[in-house]
Amino acid sequence: MGKEAVLYKVEGNKIRCLACARRCLIGEGQVGFCGVRSVHNGKLYLDVYGKVAAAHVDPIEKKPLVHFYPGSKVFSFSTFGCNWMCMYCQNFDISQRRRAEGTEVTPEELVEMAIAYDAEGMTYTYNEPAIFAEFAHDTGVIARKKGLFNTMVTNGYWTPELVDYVKDFLDAATVDFKGNGEPKFMRRYTGASGPEPIIETIKGLKDEGIHVEITDLIIPQIGDSLEAAKKLLKQLYDILGPDVPIHFLRFHPDYKLGYLPWTPVKTLEEHYKVAKEMGFNYVYIGNVPGHPYENTYCPNCGRMVIRREGFRILEWNLTEDMRCKYCGYKLPIVGKLSKHAFEDRFESVYI
Repeated sequence: MGKEAVLYKVEGNKIRCLACARRCLIGEGQVGFCGVRSVHNGKLYLDVYGKVAAAHVDPIEKKPLVHFYPGSKVFSFSTFGCNWMCMYCQNFDISQRRRAEGTEVTPEELVEMAIAYDAEGMTYTYNEPAIFAEFAHDTGVIARKKGLFNTMVTNGYWTPELVDYVKDFLDAATVDFKGNGEPKFMRRYTGASGPEPIIETIKGLKDEGIHVEITDLIIPQIGDSLEAAKKLLKQLYDILGPDVPIHFLRFHPDYKLGYLPWTPVKTLEEHYKVAKEMGFNYVYIGNVPGHPYENTYCPNCGRMVIRREGFRILEWNLTEDMRCKYCGYKLPIVGKLSKHAFEDRFESVYI
């Protein structure tokens, strides 16, 4: 049965879950859409509290977070379940398994493992962390006390209550749009109502001083509209300004959309061009190793200051306080370059 949740309220003889924008109204003995938050004896329980589905040590650039503690190692883990039903999910074996399963590990043990692997932070990822928010919260509070930072990879389909809850421990988040956040695409291929709750989440995260980077999975034929991209980018610019990193990610065929092709690189480049023309200073193309738009360029002098290939940093041309070595312009990068930056930072975790 897990552990009693925090993010809920009683409405008559039912429970309203407050963890995500679905706000499921759950009756006795029933379970929410995510498959892991259920009602017993008039209370909501997180059935996967302390149950880990997957764990791994990753480069922070894999999240992707490229303007937050660059080159660092992060201890990443997930539970089962999700509040979306994405038809292209590359982690469908984790996210679409709506069962309270997993290896039993306490928050304290997870933090101890992260420290043992010499990780600098924790990342709640692989499935949607909103659905296991209480488990992430308890882990994150301990991690912060031990000197680790905390990040999430999320679809952002949250509630204001969740934003308020995670401010106790969360330092950074990658908010991952799909198909430019186009409403019809979202309803058909993710099961979400539209992008509005995600936009509100981004506003909330910014207000709490949490570092945000944006990803947008561009799916050919069904989720690659440049007009939808322009609309989304305008909203993001108005909230986050020109310095927020924008990552356009290449789709690869998976799960129920295995019949679609890989996103053409030209399509990604067209999105990149639109974002740059709108005034964004830091735009990236992801999942195309070796592409020049993986790199970071100084907005002032145009010189390359960080060269990457995939998730690896190959060249670093910034000072310790994140100024361009060529012209002195200060880039908005949080933290310092990690001592692990030029290492192979992938490590298997056995739990």
